[in-house]
Amino acid sequence: MLKERHLIDPMDLTIEETENLLELAENIYLNPEKYSKLCEGKILATLFYEPSTRTRLSFEAAMMRLGGKVIGFSEASFSSVSKGESIADTIRTISCYADVAVIRHPKEGAPKIASMYSSIPVVNAGDGGHQHPTQTLTDLMTIKSLKGSLSNLTVGFCGDLKFGRTVHSLIKSLSRYENNKMILISPEELKIPNYIRTEILEKNNIEYDERENLEEVIALLDILYMTRVQKERFFNEEDYIRLKDSYILDEEKIKKASKNMNILHPLPRVNEISYEIDKDPRACYFKQAEYGMYVRMALILKLLGVM
Repeated sequence: MLKERHLIDPMDLTIEETENLLELAENIYLNPEKYSKLCEGKILATLFYEPSTRTRLSFEAAMMRLGGKVIGFSEASFSSVSKGESIADTIRTISCYADVAVIRHPKEGAPKIASMYSSIPVVNAGDGGHQHPTQTLTDLMTIKSLKGSLSNLTVGFCGDLKFGRTVHSLIKSLSRYENNKMILISPEELKIPNYIRTEILEKNNIEYDERENLEEVIALLDILYMTRVQKERFFNEEDYIRLKDSYILDEEKIKKASKNMNILHPLPRVNEISYEIDKDPRACYFKQAEYGMYVRMALILKLLGVM
């Protein structure tokens, strides 16, 4: 049962709970009308201390499609944070008004702190370069729909693997399924954090390979998970400018890929996937964004104890 629990890290969910959520999300996707009034009288609070398009709007659309209502703010300057209010006081106040809260914050660990002071379920919608569990659920639903399984896959993660919270969360989740191999493609400066390497990959005996050249390994991949180099994570703009175009997926590179490979991206895209790739049947990132709404509908239903 997920009722009244928090979701801060993808590992907060057991494999069974993850599978149940994905099954419910698929059922909602196939028959949305059946679920359209289950959250009448319920309120979702979206507390976004950092900009967002897909995550915030998909959560809001999810709640409204379930018959509920939404309150919140889309940036910290629109809240009492600008007056110096602590996240603990903010969430204690919001708990008086809403039934579930979704928090995105630039500081790692902020949603965890909020959950310690909250009397309603708190969902981490991204904390710095740390975790993004609902994007992970979205990614898992997409991969399962494409491949029929979450096991026996070779998954390439390409781009910013140091600060990419979606990458960290997905590696964590995929490490729990059998016989998955990770190929980690990035410049030296943006390699995966050491704790992911030692505490997740090596501790779980996950086969992995670190490379700097995408073209050398693209033919091996079942899934290519592209990410942007995130300007907002850099303290030095010169480093960002030097690294931002490190990996650009274009028609020339994709010629070397399998016809059965699928391309995912958590979005937003800047220039790391050429627009010419959008028409390729292997490009699945907009379907991935659509699935995000259904996953979040399923999660809301579970956290509120409706399903």
